Amino acid sequence: MSRAKAFDMTRRAFGAGLCLCCLPALARGQPATLEEVGASVFVRRGVDAEADAANLDGIANIGFIIGEQAVLVTESGGSLADGRLLRKMIRDKTDKPIKYVVLSHGHPDHFFGAGAFVEDAPVFIGHHNLPQALEMRGEFYRKRLIGLLGESNVGPVVLPTRIVTGEDEIDLGGRRIAFKAHAPAHTTSDLSMLDRSGGLFFPADLLFVGRIPPLDGSLTGWIAQLEAMRQENYGRTVPGHGPASVDFGPASDALLRYLTTLRDGVRAEIDAGGSIEQAMNHVAQSERSKWKLFDDYNKRNVAEAFSELEWQ
Repeated sequence: MSRAKAFDMTRRAFGAGLCLCCLPALARGQPATLEEVGASVFVRRGVDAEADAANLDGIANIGFIIGEQAVLVTESGGSLADGRLLRKMIRDKTDKPIKYVVLSHGHPDHFFGAGAFVEDAPVFIGHHNLPQALEMRGEFYRKRLIGLLGESNVGPVVLPTRIVTGEDEIDLGGRRIAFKAHAPAHTTSDLSMLDRSGGLFFPADLLFVGRIPPLDGSLTGWIAQLEAMRQENYGRTVPGHGPASVDFGPASDALLRYLTTLRDGVRAEIDAGGSIEQAMNHVAQSERSKWKLFDDYNKRNVAEAFSELEWQ
């Protein structure tokens, strides 16, 4: 069997292979609590679990920033129910208008909560590749989530109304927020954000802490983007998954180690004439004890990496 055919069969076998971290969850028994990680910046920590009826796809770190004139939602949540919970949290803190909602990339745990904010008529901010990503996968994800959570909990696929190509900036009133559209990395539509007033960095799922990162864009691209961000000397950071806030440098060490281990292991397998099945069984196994949900995602990551690297 050729490598190309074997890879195609493997991807079909992983057929939900459109990543179910890509279908994340609001955690089992997780209390609806907020942590103030910066002045008027609040984060609800997601849990390290797969999406299910108990957690309502609330696994991502979601939250909001309150400016003098307006509120920005940093991540909307993984379902309509998750987004509604976040909106209630916002209203418990302030009655200022919710003017902006960030759609950081095209994975369900980060955009299905947007439906809870449609009536606020905010600007939905997203990467220039996000509309295409949502048009390709949005309904697939929606149907999968309906099967898990029930239609009333899922909500619509909301497209961005303000597209970021390169860099952009908004003002919440005495508080400027900068955005950057990244080249393919975790996905093809990754958007990061910096709160200039306090230097708090929001890389979304370009940074995973503790939970294994799913690869859905470009392995070599992700390594390059991560190394570039490390050169910026960011300090306090809100990762897409993990603690509500971390120090970017030390927190990114583990992610860079895993991604380079994945890359080097797959390249070694390819150079030795090994098969994708062999690679999936042993590449990056040294990382197994270091990441939650490792067995759920590492083989899929190896398959994605093999596809990218075998022709390089």
